[in-house]
Amino acid sequence: MARIVFGCVLERHPGLKLLIHHGGSMIPHFSGRVGPGWDQLGSRTPDHQSEDVTGHPLTKRPLDYFRMFYADTALFGAPHALRCALEFFGPDRVLFGSDSPYDPEKGPGYIRSGIADLVAMDLTDAERAAVFSGNVRRLTGSRLPAPAATR
Repeated sequence: MARIVFGCVLERHPGLKLLIHHGGSMIPHFSGRVGPGWDQLGSRTPDHQSEDVTGHPLTKRPLDYFRMFYADTALFGAPHALRCALEFFGPDRVLFGSDSPYDPEKGPGYIRSGIADLVAMDLTDAERAAVFSGNVRRLTGSRLPAPAATR
């Protein structure tokens, strides 16, 4: 994610849609550290090493580029982690994911826990429906009817 941000990929292609697994990795959890930390990138770099941290200039804070990614909900029954991802990215940039069939039950356990976590979250019905299916439908341009559970 950092290489994409600091390589100016999102600066050059702001409409690019990238889905990051497991709630957006560690960025939402460390946003308080990496935000201010990356804001000062290069400020303490010796002149003879400045090429190591310079490149195409970013027009936003690095943290704002990280918020441009999308994340999934494959967090395996860790509602605190899901809450963090939803707060960081917003419910319009989180898509339901399960990592199925890689749980001990070969699929249904992670799906069941993911659904339970989302149902228990303090989300509006519209936000929950967006995470369950609306966001992926919007991103893919799907015209199929929404599943009955999210209508």
